[in-house]
Amino acid sequence: MSESTSAGSGASYASAGVDIEAGDRAVELMKEWVKKTQRPEVLGGLGGFAGLFDASALKRYERPLLASATDGVGTKVDIARQMGVYDTIGHDLVAMVMDDIVVCGAEPLFMTDYICVGKVHPERVAAIVKGIAEGCVLAGCALVGGETAEHPGLLGPDDFDVAGAGTGVVEYDRLLGADRIRTGDAVIAMASSGLHSNGYSLVRHVLFDRAGMSLDQQVEELGRTLGEELLEPTKIYSLDCLALTRTADVHAYSHITGGGLAANLARVIPDGLHATVDRSTWAPDAIFDLVGKAGQVERLELEKTLNMGVGMMAVVPADSVDVALTTLADRGVEAWVAGEITERGAHTTGAELVGDYAK
Repeated sequence: MSESTSAGSGASYASAGVDIEAGDRAVELMKEWVKKTQRPEVLGGLGGFAGLFDASALKRYERPLLASATDGVGTKVDIARQMGVYDTIGHDLVAMVMDDIVVCGAEPLFMTDYICVGKVHPERVAAIVKGIAEGCVLAGCALVGGETAEHPGLLGPDDFDVAGAGTGVVEYDRLLGADRIRTGDAVIAMASSGLHSNGYSLVRHVLFDRAGMSLDQQVEELGRTLGEELLEPTKIYSLDCLALTRTADVHAYSHITGGGLAANLARVIPDGLHATVDRSTWAPDAIFDLVGKAGQVERLELEKTLNMGVGMMAVVPADSVDVALTTLADRGVEAWVAGEITERGAHTTGAELVGDYAK
């Protein structure tokens, strides 16, 4: 290489496509939102190399178990990008992480995020973090830190992705799961807010590629545009589930995400027992019917991909049903008895859906 290059014309991080100043501005813009999530156990502020959480707060536990989960929101981010709406996708991220943690009965404590962009647009990054922070408030956890990475050449200038990791805590003898479930238990369904954040590869293929629909298209059955429906934030159940464990004898929860209702419920059903869920106890939202009809998707394929209107399930003893439904209703959560636990027969699996959906 020639050494006659004039001063100032050498390569730099900026010439490679990474804007450090824009990243610094994004951090400043997001600070106010992160501050809203702080719990008393959090030490220090945004900008350090690591988030700090005072573990002495766990001394009140006899045998504390830490629960950890990590996730993203999948191709739903492309809906946000196309619509230019960035302050809701964070709700989806928190729900995917923290509602996995609460399934075992754990209280969400803190979360970190990772935002990868093709080019840092400070206001856009701050809007994403705003959504994550709002989600953390709804889940009762702190946002203690994260990372914004700029990947020019790998992602387009407007492309981005988000991921996160969270930690919670549960007392050992209050751990929920399959070993608590008994014959005769009831399965309570909690309504979803729509598609949530799973199955968007199928949804986008069906509605855009096959049906030729557009995000700004007004859809009568939905009562709004297709884009507004697809960007509806995932419901966060964490605090509702924690409240329910305080008032009712909850045996297990199942977060209905990728894989659908039956497969996720089966994950918490012990060997020898069987969960039967009756479709006739609810009518899925119009978006599920739209996807099914637009792509001629068979019902079983829909059910193993989408939540079909149920975002969380609780397994409780029969004598706890009334107080459980009352607790959830008082918190504004639509819920109903959707099934029961029985002995497993020779030809049954962990969980199955029976009957036809209500109209």
